[in-house]
Amino acid sequence: MKIHPTAIIDSSAILADDVIVGAYSIIGAEVELGSGCEISSHVVIKGPTKIGKNNRIFQFATVGDDCQDKKYKGERTFLEIGDNNVIRESCTIHRGTVQDNGITRIGNNNLFMVNVHIAHDCVVGNDCIFANNAGLAGHVKVGDGVIFGGNTGVHQFCQIGSHAMMGGASLVLKDIPAFVMVSGNPAQAAGMNFEGMRRRGWSSETITLLKRAYKIVYRQGLTLDVAIQQLEQDILPVCPEAALFIDTLKSATRGITR
Repeated sequence: MKIHPTAIIDSSAILADDVIVGAYSIIGAEVELGSGCEISSHVVIKGPTKIGKNNRIFQFATVGDDCQDKKYKGERTFLEIGDNNVIRESCTIHRGTVQDNGITRIGNNNLFMVNVHIAHDCVVGNDCIFANNAGLAGHVKVGDGVIFGGNTGVHQFCQIGSHAMMGGASLVLKDIPAFVMVSGNPAQAAGMNFEGMRRRGWSSETITLLKRAYKIVYRQGLTLDVAIQQLEQDILPVCPEAALFIDTLKSATRGITR
């Protein structure tokens, strides 16, 4: 380990042998840092928090602190962070609450740019990008490969489907189905992230079918239940990728962004 002499490490913290901790950082009780983690100067990590391998946390970030929910009364709650995440300057990621499952979860390979906030009880998947000043309120669920534009805000309990994309300064008040792009205040749907599909190597046939799926939900004036039935009948049998879109439509609890 390479620990700066001004850093403060609680005796109960568990750090892998190759962890780096910079000047004036504080690693609190019940914090676990996996192999390859690099903690810059002036970082605060509180527990119970478990952080996986090869994560980089930049200066002035606060990870694993108490939530900002006024109902929180000091209960024992948790934060888990996976592998290969980058948490840039001044980000805040809070532990969960007993009103939910008591845990905030972050997956792997995510980028949290400067001043991003992840509130209590959020669940973030893998390979997401949060641009500067994006923020999630409590209990938000985020799939894989989601892109949050700078200054985007997401209302509590929203669900963001995998590979969705939000333009800068979007205000998200309802769930966003998988693949859908939104922007504005309040956010409105503006198509699917077809460029992202091309970059992932999806075929033109698949992309065409997903365009049809989007039109069924957003352009034909159908109720959501009827649109889902049509997707399952006409699109899903020839386009397995549509299952992710359909599943997020079915699981929406706040209505979908239109």
